[in-house]
Amino acid sequence: MAQMPDLNVVCKNCGNEVSPYITECPYCGTRLRKRAPKIERDGTVSEPRRARKRHVPRLPRLRPGEIPGISADITRRPYATFVLVALSLFGYILLIPVDSIDVAVDGPLGGEWWRVATSPFLYANIWYEVAAVTALAVFGWLLERRHGPLAVVALFVVCGMGGMALTVAVDSTPFALGGNGAALGMLCAWVVPDLVARTRGEEYEGDLLGVAIFAAVLLLMPLATTEASAIAGFAGGAIGMLGGLVLARARIA
Repeated sequence: MAQMPDLNVVCKNCGNEVSPYITECPYCGTRLRKRAPKIERDGTVSEPRRARKRHVPRLPRLRPGEIPGISADITRRPYATFVLVALSLFGYILLIPVDSIDVAVDGPLGGEWWRVATSPFLYANIWYEVAAVTALAVFGWLLERRHGPLAVVALFVVCGMGGMALTVAVDSTPFALGGNGAALGMLCAWVVPDLVARTRGEEYEGDLLGVAIFAAVLLLMPLATTEASAIAGFAGGAIGMLGGLVLARARIA
């Protein structure tokens, strides 16, 4: 609210009377106020409004050689991602003594729910395997460098195996192989911070076009092969998006 200026402003440091329109004492240099008062058209003076402090999350300083969002510790290998990729590429070797259909999601499970844990590692289409495992390797590695191995394993379980479980629960005659749900979950979890930064008009480091191409290939894979479940893919992506939000908040905190 506008008010008349106080004509008897006294510096608390030197005791001299000074003008109410200045911010520093001309005699001793003491700071009197942060901002000069605003002079209205009618000659009255109003104090400037205090600006609200915006909460800006503070991140630790980047170490030499570190890229924003990725650890600079080159000695920390993404072992969890290596294991998941190796099982996805060569897991079928362990199943040579048995028929792979006996351990995959192929029709009603009849109580054998452990199949949802083995089916994400099985592939019958080479191109489907290349697309899914490549996305799993790229985004799993990036996530493990950012959040650690436990986050990668947890995302694979809830996105890949969870997507298989949802397929069994929704489809009366389910048939689902491969890790399209896990790959889409990793992808979505990784891209969440960049999408949030883009909506806020802030800078981001990721390549959203490249991520979009990966996502489009995985989402359209059920049109190319029947073993890729659309339900598992969309479910894995949705769960991965939620997981990415949780991981992003935990990292800022």
